[in-house]
This record gives sequence, structure tokens and C-alpha cells, in this order.
Amino acid sequence: MKWVHLVLAAATASLALVGCASVYNMPVNVPVSGSVAERLRIGSDDVAHADEYLIGLSFSGGGTRAAAFSFGVLSEMDRSPVRGASASMLDRIDFISGVSGGSVTAAYFGLKKRAALSDFRERFLLRNAEEGLQTTLSLSTVTKAFSGGINDATGFTNWLDANLFEGATFAQFRTIGRPRVLINASDIYNRVPFVFGQTAFSAICSDLSTYPLSNAVAASAAVPIAFAPMVVQAFPGSCNDPLPAWIKRAASDRNASPMLSAYAKAITRYREGAVPFIKLLDGGLVDNYGVSGFTIARESSETPYGPLSPAQAVKLRRVMFLVVDAKIGVSGNWVNTVEGPSGVELIKATVDTTIDASVGASYTAFDRTMNDWRESLVRWRCGLSAADRARYGAGPGWNCRDLKFFVGRLGFDQLDSSRAAVLETIPTRFVLRPDQVDELIAAGRDSLRMSPVFRAFAASL
Repeated sequence: MKWVHLVLAAATASLALVGCASVYNMPVNVPVSGSVAERLRIGSDDVAHADEYLIGLSFSGGGTRAAAFSFGVLSEMDRSPVRGASASMLDRIDFISGVSGGSVTAAYFGLKKRAALSDFRERFLLRNAEEGLQTTLSLSTVTKAFSGGINDATGFTNWLDANLFEGATFAQFRTIGRPRVLINASDIYNRVPFVFGQTAFSAICSDLSTYPLSNAVAASAAVPIAFAPMVVQAFPGSCNDPLPAWIKRAASDRNASPMLSAYAKAITRYREGAVPFIKLLDGGLVDNYGVSGFTIARESSETPYGPLSPAQAVKLRRVMFLVVDAKIGVSGNWVNTVEGPSGVELIKATVDTTIDASVGASYTAFDRTMNDWRESLVRWRCGLSAADRARYGAGPGWNCRDLKFFVGRLGFDQLDSSRAAVLETIPTRFVLRPDQVDELIAAGRDSLRMSPVFRAFAASL
């Protein structure tokens, strides 16, 4: 509404008059000349394990609460053997995506793999990641809040780097290999997901391999007001890679899905120089489940089997994708009076509403995309010639229709009601009591073990 903008403008002007210094973050990404794609290219054989199974996990936002809950899920996956193999399901994860607090677990597991289970609790979950940060909105911090955010990125980024990631960059992800890790933030100008990956960094002519994991995770967890937006700079004209054909097609296709169309238009603006500085906040603002990256990867594919290779698509028999959901429930007592919410409660309620509103849309789009993908795969597989089946490795007795997808969500509400009520009272901060951490880890283990989707997938192997 117009008057809201006038009030905010007046407040901002008033703060400027009292000499409030702007709070902002300097970009740390660097330009690349020549071909970005050659530096960032990940071969088709690296997309997934070359076996019959495809396993993907997505960790929602929610501070240390989300990080601990998702860690519990990983711990339980390590206790779940793959029938006929010596490895556990933990070792077979192909994709892992993270938002905000969930991005901490996703990035650390992607970096350390199995070794992450031995020290993540001590190195992160039991630590106070808010050390040195101003975490309350008060008279002393409100001017910073109105001038960009209470905190810039240096405190949280430096803490993550010193205590967890130790200078690691995205180059380590490519060196280590699977699982493929997606760290998700929100481009608040284009109002789309910003996935730290090949598509976005090719569009801005920047070198993803040198970008620090700590900065990406900090961007994914940059809660509005508490943090100033993280900034990534575009360097249009410094590279010679054409944008993928699907970008132009989706940007101009009136029948493209709204998510794919909006994302393609944002990528086009990056390359054209219309957005020289991309401002990023908490990934939960546009997708608190972190599934948009998977949805876009599939919807942008020009083949029935993409983003897999043909050989992988022929061999595939079982797909499981689980969304690990630690989002907050309803809270506050201001519904009991005609007054309120106001002040901090109003800001919190607004952010929570934005995040929750994104959840249903992103999950519905993802579920629909997975169903459509399965149907496309079956049609493609059953239409292969005998020569193609042999070329792609279909063995004797291969059944083109033997392909099942298992898509589900793990959340507090799927546990018993009294336990869920306790879990939902745990704050979504980056510092928790040890007993709260351990309760969340146990809840993650139990939610996976009790999940009908997970049990059906395990039984089908």
C-alpha cells in the first residue's frame, strides 16, 4: 500500500538525518574471462551414482534447530544398510540441498561426508554461532536495522570459516564428488532462488570454484533485519559463454511454469548487466524447503531423462527424495487481544508468514515435477530400440516400467503430538542448549525410521 511506503521512506529519511551509517557487505566473488563453463563443468557421469538408486535430501531452514534435526536424519541413514551392498544409505546420497540452518549441515556433510558424523555435533551444534553478533532489535540497534541490517556478514561468515569450513571453497565440492550440494539463498530483487551453482555463476561470469562455502552458507542464513544482504557481483561481458538455450526459451514462453520463467528472466538480467549487484537474503524467503533447485534442474532439461545421463536413466529403478522440515509452528499471544502484533513481533510475524507461504508452493511444484519426470522416464525407456537398450546397458530381463519414486516430508508433526509440541518450542536461533540439540538429533533419527515413505523405499530395494 502506498502509505506503507511513505511511512518507511519517512523513517529511513529520519535515520539518515541523524547520521546513521549504511550497513552493507562487499562482494567477494571474482570475475572469470574466457569460458566459465569449462571451469565449472560437471560431467554427466557425476550427476548421480551409477547404480539403480537415486537418493536426494533437502534440509529446511530453522537455525541450529534445523541443522540438528537434519543431522539426526543423516545419522539414521548411516544405520540403514543398502541391501546387497556393504555401504549404508548415507554413502549412496546423490543430491543434498540446504536452506539457512539446513545449509550448514548440507555444506558440511558435502565437504566431509561420513566424517561429518563424528564431529559436527561438537564443532557446530553445541557451539554458539551467534558469538559477536547483535541478535536483538533494540534502541541501540534499530538504526542499523533501518540502514541495511543489524549485522553485516563478517561476524557470522568468519565464525563459520574459523570453526567449521576452514577456508573451503566450492572447488572442494567438485574435487570430492558426490553428493552434489545445493546451497540456496534468495535474490530479493528478482524474488527468485539463488542457487550457488554453475547456472548462476556462468551467467554472472564469475568463478564459483574460488567462492568460500562460509559466504554461501551465510547468505543462505541471512535473516532480514538481523543481517544486511549478502552481495554477489555480476561481471557481464567478461566471459564468452552463451546462456543455455532453455534460459531464453523459458523467459519468453508464456506457458512455462512461473518458477522456471521467473528464474530464467533473473538469469537473463544478470548476463545483460541489469543487476550488477545481486542482493541475497535467507533462502527461506522464496523456498524454505530448498527444492527449487531440483525443480528448476528438471524443468529446464531438454531431454526426458535429464539431469541424468541416458545410461543412468536406463539403470535407475528406485528414487527417493525426502524434505527434512524443521520450520517453526504458529506462536505468539497477540491473537488474544485486539492490539498487536507490534514492533519486533510484527517483523517476526511478517518474515514467518513470507517463509511459510513459500513452502506450500515450492513443495507442490516439486512433487508435480517428480511425478511428471517419472512418467517421462518410463515413456522414454519403453520407446528405446533394442540397439539403444544395449548401448545404454539394459541387461537381460530389464523392465522399462520398473521405476518407482518415493517423495515425502519428515517433520515434527509426524511424531507424537506431545513430543512435537516440545520440539516446536525450541527457538530457531544459532545457539541452543545441549539437551535441545540432542532431542532434535533423536527426533531426526526417529522421524526417518518411522517414515512410511522411507520404509517403503527400503523395502522396495
